[in-house]
Amino acid sequence: MKILVGYDHSGVSEALLNLAREHALAFKAEICLMTSLEQGSTLKNEDVQRAESRLDRAMALYKADGIACETKVSVSYLGAGEDLVKYAVENAMDEIIIGVKRRSKVGKLMFGSNAQYVILKAPCPVVSVK
Repeated sequence: MKILVGYDHSGVSEALLNLAREHALAFKAEICLMTSLEQGSTLKNEDVQRAESRLDRAMALYKADGIACETKVSVSYLGAGEDLVKYAVENAMDEIIIGVKRRSKVGKLMFGSNAQYVILKAPCPVVSVK
């Protein structure tokens, strides 16, 4: 079993990592920690390096428990939700675990919701953490 974790180092990150750990241990699964960065004029090399460093620190938690884990920083012109779904399809993921940010209805209409996109378009079950 392969679990994709959409990791953005937000306020729910600790709960997200803990749930992924529980699922990996229960299902003897591999974990892929993924951060999606949108390509654009404001993205700097330091942003990519910071994301890689955060993923490496998170991966160490899994390695200590003997859980197979890899990391991926994706830089593309896709939104984070689209990028996660694309990766899940291409790599035959069995489950996706994502964090959900609370946002008003107006905010969701104006800016969309990465979590909503993943939940509706994913090729596998999605577990959301808030």
